[in-house]
Amino acid sequence: MNEKKGRRSLGCLVVKFGGSSLADGPRIARAIESVIKKAKQGARIVVVVSAMGRTTDGLIEAATQACMGKTPGDSLDDIMAMGERTSARIFSAGLRARGQKSLYLDPARPDWPIMTDDRFTNARPILNLCEGLIRKTIMPLIEDGAVVVVPGFIGKTEDGRVTTMGRGGSDITALILAKALAADQIIMVTDVEGIMTADPKVIKNSKKLDEITVDALVGLADSGTKFIHKKALRYKDSDTDIKVINCSSGDLDADGTLIHGSFPNEIIVDSYAEPAMAVTIVGERASESFETLKSILGEIEKADLSLLGMSINRNSVILYLPMRGTDDLLEALHSIVVRDERAIALAVRKNLAFIRVKGVGLEETPGVISRITSALNSAGINIYGIFTITSSVELFVDLNLKENAISLISEALEAYNEMSRQRNEEG
Repeated sequence: MNEKKGRRSLGCLVVKFGGSSLADGPRIARAIESVIKKAKQGARIVVVVSAMGRTTDGLIEAATQACMGKTPGDSLDDIMAMGERTSARIFSAGLRARGQKSLYLDPARPDWPIMTDDRFTNARPILNLCEGLIRKTIMPLIEDGAVVVVPGFIGKTEDGRVTTMGRGGSDITALILAKALAADQIIMVTDVEGIMTADPKVIKNSKKLDEITVDALVGLADSGTKFIHKKALRYKDSDTDIKVINCSSGDLDADGTLIHGSFPNEIIVDSYAEPAMAVTIVGERASESFETLKSILGEIEKADLSLLGMSINRNSVILYLPMRGTDDLLEALHSIVVRDERAIALAVRKNLAFIRVKGVGLEETPGVISRITSALNSAGINIYGIFTITSSVELFVDLNLKENAISLISEALEAYNEMSRQRNEEG
């Protein structure tokens, strides 16, 4: 039997059905049939279900109107959880009606395994506690041949109050279950074919990707394409792939998009190994000549260099490049400046360090950039360029001050990492 991180593999699958794939009776029936087919092949299966269609939105609206917009947080969570709890009951009943051994878990049970803090409507799981309870509660059931159905999105505090985990909560449930059970794969069943090359609502000819890394997926977070919620990615085990498939197939073996790898759940600080430089081209409306921009990028391609960053505004273009072997490149870029009437001059700042601060949801963490800049400012370290790109902040400082800058940034962000460690490790 295979070994995964020292734990015995159960041939286990965690299958998560989104609300769109459970929107009505026929869709639920199709989902149930796909699970039974896989169970008959010998897979041990845990199913995570979302609320049917837009049930949760309806519950929130009704509660808000009934309570005149003053619904207590814990009461609202208990109300919102009813959608997923109902889906779990229906799904498990459908499995049993077809002769498949099954049971559903509910937060009312004493052995409910998804434990969280008390941040109602946006609760955070207590991982060590969750994983121990999952193995104790669910592992014996799936080993006995039962398909266990778990309502996603829902947690419970240690004193027994129902919580919900906010947007992406069902994805979090699926990933925590998969990690604790050393699952072979997580299958996300939704209403799209997989991860697309662009949002199909915006780009007509978008194509399905066969595979993508978590690192690249985070970069698509704001594209509008439906996929696993970015917040949930911090809970993904690097050893367990996710497959995103369309519910219309009715087959868990259907082709979709495989998601590989993992993303750090803490903020990390690293740097580009080589020295970098900033090349600034200035001039009135310097950025408006597309032919000039094309020529600049063409010269960078000829030099076989990676473009580390680029800043464009009306009167300047700043290129951030590795410094290696760039004398010929600089001469070529200067020739472009001389030829273009919009450009006035070229300036070069060499011996820069390229530092990257990276973490899931970093751009949504209040005060991160302020902490970084304040820490460097207090030590008199100038920033020669800074970019916020999805879940990373990239910046350039004097090369001689690189190690000091990394140390200062790491120290400034340690409070965030400490909170993350407590959230993920404390029981």
